[in-house]
Amino acid sequence: MTGTDTGVRVHPQGLCESDDVGPGTRVWAFAHVLPGARIGRDCNICDCAFVETGAVLGDNVTVKNGTLVFTGVTCEDDVFLGPNVLFTNDLRPRSAIKRGPEVLLSTTVRRGATLGAGTVVVCGTEIGEYAFAAAGAVVTKDVPAHAFVAGNPARAKGWVCVCGERLPDDLTCTECGTKHEAAGTGLRSVS
Repeated sequence: MTGTDTGVRVHPQGLCESDDVGPGTRVWAFAHVLPGARIGRDCNICDCAFVETGAVLGDNVTVKNGTLVFTGVTCEDDVFLGPNVLFTNDLRPRSAIKRGPEVLLSTTVRRGATLGAGTVVVCGTEIGEYAFAAAGAVVTKDVPAHAFVAGNPARAKGWVCVCGERLPDDLTCTECGTKHEAAGTGLRSVS
């Protein structure tokens, strides 16, 4: 990989056209970051990933191989996007009808959330903090904080801790001991 004075490392076969990329970020072979994408520090954009103009990635975001992040998608800090995650941004696409960015629907993935391999996220949704979408999930509506969702369409199957472990009924993580409580439609950690 080659480095620049900005601390961004781009593989010789990767392409990073954005000038808004944080230090420590790595762009691997055959990945493409378009001009106007905003990428935080210490991100890892793996082989064959695509980040479009207007997409925003916070700090320490992992974008695994083959993932497509289109205009209107914002991923906050510490988000994990598994291999072949796909975001949409237009509910009514037609090749013959050119719509401007003002009609595209935005999607937000909140801090610490994980989208498993092959997850499809339909635009206009919000995925809550530390939520976890199982591999192959099709997210068609908002996902509450700490929710574990799976299936097509994705449905809530339980809750997960900040550490990623499934939570038992008492909402205390058996792995790290963190306690959680109800907060709106989701959970929040309390210790």
